[in-house]
Amino acid sequence: MKNIVIAAGYATRLGELTRNFPKPLLKIGESTILGRMLDDIDKIPDIDEHIIVTNHKFAHIFRKWAEETRYTKPVTIIDDGTENNETRLGAVCDLLLAMEKLSVDDDMLVVAADNILFFSFQEFIDFAKKKGTSCIMCHEQPSIEKLQRTGVVVLDDNDRVMNMEEKPKEPKSHWAVPPFYIYMRKDLSLIRHSVERGCGKDAPGNLAHYMVDNTVMHAWHMTGGRFDIGSLDTYHEACEKFGNIYNLRK
Repeated sequence: MKNIVIAAGYATRLGELTRNFPKPLLKIGESTILGRMLDDIDKIPDIDEHIIVTNHKFAHIFRKWAEETRYTKPVTIIDDGTENNETRLGAVCDLLLAMEKLSVDDDMLVVAADNILFFSFQEFIDFAKKKGTSCIMCHEQPSIEKLQRTGVVVLDDNDRVMNMEEKPKEPKSHWAVPPFYIYMRKDLSLIRHSVERGCGKDAPGNLAHYMVDNTVMHAWHMTGGRFDIGSLDTYHEACEKFGNIYNLRK
């Protein structure tokens, strides 16, 4: 199974902090946002490679970071060729680029690079192997306002995803979907043709929505919380939580 990290965004909401530095590599305590995630994923026996898709502006920083890290699985950096937020490819196209460049023909764990998790991806992978299908995560979200800003799914009694909507005005459930997915090898052809068949390019949830409409998918209920670092406030809060004074990079 390949671990594919989507890290090609420009994090414009963090202002000067990420103007010339990638958000996933910002310090959190003694590690980084991405480092904390890979520390867990690298220990999972099913994973045999970490593939990190970034943009051209930050690719050299990721390559230097990769040279200095010591994970048990190889780390491959993919440069998507873009240099600003206006020309970005979008998460779905970045995933397709990685699949094409490396001729990926394995099950894939696909993750966003800007979250700190309070559970192990091993549980998610075990669930997907038991179900034998591509899978998403979900968690209960009581706030209608927050549900209107994310993916929302309807599940049957066996946790099969019956319906998924991105940013619905009237959510059909309280099951929100974070940006973590497992796509089985048998579904790779669907993914490769997703954009040409009308799948949105920008958010990773666009692909999940497309896949729900075209194959069987199940949803794993998160057993712990997550910390989504999307703004300066949430970055500062994460640093305080993990005992580190944030370092503003110039």
